[in-house]
Amino acid sequence: MNTVNLIGNLTRDPELRYSQNGTAIANCNIAVQRIFKNQNGEYESDFINIKAFSKTAELLAEHFRKGSKLGVTGNIQTGSYENQQGQRVYTTDVVVENLTFVERKTSDSSGFNSNQGNYSQNNQSPSKSSSFSGSSIDISDDDLPF
Repeated sequence: MNTVNLIGNLTRDPELRYSQNGTAIANCNIAVQRIFKNQNGEYESDFINIKAFSKTAELLAEHFRKGSKLGVTGNIQTGSYENQQGQRVYTTDVVVENLTFVERKTSDSSGFNSNQGNYSQNNQSPSKSSSFSGSSIDISDDDLPF
């Protein structure tokens, strides 16, 4: 089984490019905070390379910027290549299968608006619960249990 679930913040804007056959490919990094504190009482983070393809790549590049919080479900993919100095370089990436908006952006930001949802490589459209018919719910942060 090869499944990864992450929630974190983008460390840079996604880089979107297209392959020779027209497939969209997005690369970026996500900082994921560890659940424990170090000896100084501070939380550390892991910086993980993520890669998305097709519509998921386009959505990632269109709706997320450096600092955006997002959720990612995917799988680990490893590889290697030889750099210009002739050294073998090993890579580890999380290939995104599902992308989730974790926070709501305001309309004046460069991020997304009230069209929140989950985006998947398979369904390529927002997933909406039938109990929510597109109308927004006004809940203050003080009312949330987390």
